[in-house]
Amino acid sequence: MNNYIISIFGNKIFFEIVNKMKLFSKFKISYYEDLDLCLKNSKNKNQIIVLFNNIPENIKISNFPLILINKSIDQTKKSFDDLKEYLEEPFTILDFEKKITSLIAKYEFRKNSLINLNNYIIDKNERKIKKNNLELKLSEKEINFLILFSKNDKSISRDEVLKNVWKYSSETETHTVETHIHRLRKKIAKKFGDKNFIKNNNKGYYI
Repeated sequence: MNNYIISIFGNKIFFEIVNKMKLFSKFKISYYEDLDLCLKNSKNKNQIIVLFNNIPENIKISNFPLILINKSIDQTKKSFDDLKEYLEEPFTILDFEKKITSLIAKYEFRKNSLINLNNYIIDKNERKIKKNNLELKLSEKEINFLILFSKNDKSISRDEVLKNVWKYSSETETHTVETHIHRLRKKIAKKFGDKNFIKNNNKGYYI
């Protein structure tokens, strides 16, 4: 946890209190008066943003841990994003600490479920492949197939795919691999316009 930053926007007194407390000494505590700068600095960092009052409508909140604190939280407007927590004032420091701990656990889980594959992101947890603002739901076998590619920088033979994804023997007479690759290629081409997602040569398949 000691590499996490708690960035507070909208309440300098709260920042000063948290910054002096031993309970939060394992974190770096930052305060921002500029929300745009706060959100910009959140990229590529293990940062938890704490916002007091409502999020401005013109601000786009990305996928990072966030705690929204307000005197009254409208239950109907709560986001279902699991990286967002809510606190109604008044609250205790222990309430705040529990929210921080919960967010870090969820964030770590999400990070561990994401795999980079070329220009795509594979989400093991949601069983999706994503690129830019597009995403495609995949089957468990298709996800396992892509995870296998992510672990290899060389071509993967049909026998390797059968053994690692389908747990079949290399002697098994089946067109399972070819059929699944054909279907996956069509899905990727239709959703992302990528007609060269899975390639093959005399040694096998590669991405």
